[in-house]
Amino acid sequence: MTQALADMRRDYTRDGLSEAQAPSEPFALFHQWFGDAVKTEQPPVEANAMTLATVDQDGRPHCRILLLKGLDAQGFTFFTNYQSAKGEQLAARPFAAMTFFWPTLERQVRIEGRVVKVTPEESDAYYQVRPLGSRLGAWASPQSKVIRDREELQDLLKATEQRFCDTQPGCPEHWGGYRLLPERIEFWQGRASRLHDRLNYRLQDTEWTRERLAP
Repeated sequence: MTQALADMRRDYTRDGLSEAQAPSEPFALFHQWFGDAVKTEQPPVEANAMTLATVDQDGRPHCRILLLKGLDAQGFTFFTNYQSAKGEQLAARPFAAMTFFWPTLERQVRIEGRVVKVTPEESDAYYQVRPLGSRLGAWASPQSKVIRDREELQDLLKATEQRFCDTQPGCPEHWGGYRLLPERIEFWQGRASRLHDRLNYRLQDTEWTRERLAP
């Protein structure tokens, strides 16, 4: 098994990333790369899937896959239960890192920065366009808490369905969005012989600086 893992490798030869291709600020390049991923990546890969890393009060890291649900000039938005493990971690240490990986394009984007809650109005606007099952699930699931078994979760959902049988569920106070305000964004393009292209953007005051990193 160890030898089989050691022999697993892939050479990246699809594309390159030069300074001439990269704008002076990172958002335009992210929009371009994300658009490429939407057109190119095929299921089961979701172009807006990303790994979110947080740190708890003891300094231990945690990561999980989430879906990006908003992008604007301020930053990158995702939604979750505020009382979940990640919500507790962000309340204690409001910083996080995101990683997008698009294997077909041989590209990766890493984003780091401070995390803030979006407004209740923004959370409600997104909540209302979710499928009904997802809206009910936000009420039913005590996310990250220990439950007895799958049957307990089904019972919680049934109780929630009965609660809202005559009305549409509103956005719970314990559920909503976070926006990561980027301070660093790195674009990684796979290249042959592991000599990858890495362009790193860092926010200094209100201006972005760009630099090339060794692979």
